[in-house]
Amino acid sequence: MSNNQITLKGVKKSYGGRVVSDIADLALGRHGVEGLIGPNGAGKTTLMSLITGKISADAGEILFFENGNRHDISGKKLDAVARLGLVRTNQRIQDFESLGILDSMLLSVVQPAQETVLGLFAETALRQQAHPAINRYLEAFRFSDPGGYALSAGEKKLLDIIRCLLLKPKFLLMDEPTVGLPQDQTDKVMEVVREAARDDGMSVVIIEHDLDLIWNVCEYIHFMADGRIMAQGTPDEVRTSTMVREKYMGEGDA
Repeated sequence: MSNNQITLKGVKKSYGGRVVSDIADLALGRHGVEGLIGPNGAGKTTLMSLITGKISADAGEILFFENGNRHDISGKKLDAVARLGLVRTNQRIQDFESLGILDSMLLSVVQPAQETVLGLFAETALRQQAHPAINRYLEAFRFSDPGGYALSAGEKKLLDIIRCLLLKPKFLLMDEPTVGLPQDQTDKVMEVVREAARDDGMSVVIIEHDLDLIWNVCEYIHFMADGRIMAQGTPDEVRTSTMVREKYMGEGDA
C-alpha cells in the first residue's frame, strides 16, 4: 500500500444545472498504479481537474495524504497542489517548439525552485543534479539529439511525461498518456512509470482508452459513469462486472 493517497468525500461539480461530478466517497492511490475508466463524458477528466485545482468543486472535501502528512487541497490552485507533489500530465500536449529538448527538461526542474527565496542560488546545482536523470529518460525514449527540438505530437507527449517524472512527484495523474504512441513507446512509458512507482513510492492513476493496457498495468481499477464511481476492484473483478460490461465495454469506448 502506498503512503500517498487522495480521498474525496461529498465532492460535487455542476455546470448550468447539470451535475458532471458527484463523488460520495473515493480513495485513490492505495494500490500503487491504478486505472480510472468509463465511457466518454463519464467525468474522468473533470475529476482530475478537481483534484489538481484546475477547477473548483461546488461542495465536498479533497484531502491529499503524503508520507503521513494530511493536506486539505479543497479549493487550492494548481501551483499550490503541484508544490505538494501532486502532478498531472497534460491531455493537451504542451508546446515544446520554442525551446530545445534539453532546455525544456532543465526548465521543468528549475522553475519550481525559482519560486523560493533561495531559488536562484539553487538553480545551477539543480541543473547539474538533473542531467543524469534527463539523459536516462531521453535515452529510454530514444531521443537521439537532446539539443534538437520535439517535432511530432508523440515526441511532445513523451517530453511531457519526462517533465512530470523529473519533478519526482508523490502522486502522478496521467490523462490519456499513450494516445497516439506506437506500441513499443507505450510499453516503455508504462515500464518507466511502474519502475518509478515501485522504486520511489509514487502513486499513479491512469485514464486511458487502451483497455488492454489498463488490465495489464493497473493493480486496481475505478469505473466511472454519469459523474459517479460505479464500481471498483481488481482488473478481473471490474472486467467481469455485468454492470461495467453493460454500461461501458459493450460500447467499445472509454
